[in-house]
Amino acid sequence: MQPGFTITTAAKVVIRFNFYKEDAPVTVAAFAAALPFTRTFFHARVSGQEIWIDNAPRLDIIQENASVFTEPGEVVIGPVSAPRNKTAGFMGIFYGEGKLLDCGNIFAKVHPEDAGVFRELGESIWKKGEQELTFELMP
Repeated sequence: MQPGFTITTAAKVVIRFNFYKEDAPVTVAAFAAALPFTRTFFHARVSGQEIWIDNAPRLDIIQENASVFTEPGEVVIGPVSAPRNKTAGFMGIFYGEGKLLDCGNIFAKVHPEDAGVFRELGESIWKKGEQELTFELMP
């Protein structure tokens, strides 16, 4: 399995993310199998410094490494097999402080060297609006 994935922005900037293979092995495997994909990300209104989508790849998996608390740079997805969960079908990536409304599977984090570039992306989406992002396995 690859160590992680990349996001490519509309401006062709590539941002690397490392999988939490030990903490969320089921989520990592299911997400990696769903790659590549492209989605339009928005800025969160309530949960903090986060970009998100509500049409994430449909992962019919268990909840694991699930929490409402995240660290800056972490990636969260809501498995669809927990329909009572308010995060089912959701994906969010925190570029700063934030807190989810319900538990999501935390399964990756921005590569430390790319944290500044990712923060710039989050702030750009906050100030300028939605942006299409492409996700691929890390080469």
